[in-house]
Amino acid sequence: MSQSPAGAAPTCYRHPGRETYIRCQRCDRPICPDCMREASVGYQCPSCVNEGRKSTRSGRTAYGGLVSHTPGVVSWTLIGINVVVWAVIEATGRYGSTVLQHFGLMPGGSCASISNPNASYPHATTQQACEQLTRGDGHWLPGVAHGAPWELITNIFTHVEILHIAFNMYALWVLGPQLEQVLGRARFIALYLVAGLAGSVCVLWFSAPDVVTVGASGAIFGLMAGLLVIGHKVGADLTTLWIWVAINAFLTFRVPDISWQGHVGGFIGGGIVAFALAYAPRERRGLVQGASIAGLVVLLGVAAVVRIGMLA
Repeated sequence: MSQSPAGAAPTCYRHPGRETYIRCQRCDRPICPDCMREASVGYQCPSCVNEGRKSTRSGRTAYGGLVSHTPGVVSWTLIGINVVVWAVIEATGRYGSTVLQHFGLMPGGSCASISNPNASYPHATTQQACEQLTRGDGHWLPGVAHGAPWELITNIFTHVEILHIAFNMYALWVLGPQLEQVLGRARFIALYLVAGLAGSVCVLWFSAPDVVTVGASGAIFGLMAGLLVIGHKVGADLTTLWIWVAINAFLTFRVPDISWQGHVGGFIGGGIVAFALAYAPRERRGLVQGASIAGLVVLLGVAAVVRIGMLA
């Protein structure tokens, strides 16, 4: 490998006299235009192309996943699930839908009057308190802290407003197939779900106990972070993606009724997962990737349990 003095421009490891700022996506060594070999994302050097032929024969991506010959299938499946859940909610009463009540993420619980739906009882934190405050006329809807932990995942597939699901599914359609092709199906699913879970845990901690949060936005922000991490790894031009992230960040904190908690949590969670997938050492890639993702899930689980104990 060529050695450059401190502060000097990097030079191609195969042609030491040529300055370059492009690096091989597999070995991270600097390569000049003559040594660049186009890959699925970024470029590889001739040595890594030759080494990669073995993994190509075994159907592995640059990050260890199985090569998908139909990239986009998982993304379209996720879109289909979201659309079906949205359609069921629309057909069963929209905001009054029991599907929404049991799929949306509510950290604590909510008490409402059966005879007067417009009345609310924020001081009711249990079923018994709800019955007492409403004199038996109450409807108690439990949240995560009162026996509905599945909401940490189901809310990722739940939408009510048409513009909400339209934007999220468009983003999934644009971002999903790219990451699915680069990472492989299993790793892409892990990135999507763990980012969504991270967003949910952030909502659990920082949202009002009786506020319902829905949407795939946390997982979508996780995909944005994932693409940024991988793009940075391979030296891709990320200008357009950064602009997209900046616009969405602005909307997150300026538009009312948008869960900044889910967006921020999903972005951080997705970035951590993508970093583990992209920078795991090749010699023990699968072990490091699996252990890193499992560790993050355990950490999120502990954070959720602690918060549930505070809300219960």
